Amino acid sequence: MRYWLMKSEPDEFSLEDLKRAKGQTEHWDGVRNYQARNYMREMEKGDQVLFYHSNCAEPGIVGLATVAREAYPDHTALDPEDPHYDPKSNPDKPRWFMVDVKYERALKRTITLTELKDYRTLKKMPLVRRGNRLSVMPVTKKQRDFILGLEKKIR
Repeated sequence: MRYWLMKSEPDEFSLEDLKRAKGQTEHWDGVRNYQARNYMREMEKGDQVLFYHSNCAEPGIVGLATVAREAYPDHTALDPEDPHYDPKSNPDKPRWFMVDVKYERALKRTITLTELKDYRTLKKMPLVRRGNRLSVMPVTKKQRDFILGLEKKIR
């Protein structure tokens, strides 16, 4: 099993949206960064995801999900009516991919980006490094375990 962090703006798609989805499962579409896409192509069914709310009043990790379906072509890239449309996409040679994620649970509290930056244990985590804006990134087991340990701490 591998571990990942996936960012979403809660106004676009929140952890609650995932919880309300049919089967509590939804495709993770619209990724238009090659490195983030490559990470999604590495994901395997059952991998754990830290669900992160970004671009909001209090950015942070809000819940857990699992990869329910491995990478497959992102159909939104081919739809001119979709905001994620890519006119250079080709259905015969897909450029963009998505995965399906399944809701697992909300954290007892949001573990904020500010808090994450306070811990030496997490200093190598891509999320806390300056200039890293990827929406999908790997997390080590040690980092994931440490973060879940913070859930019970009162901050």
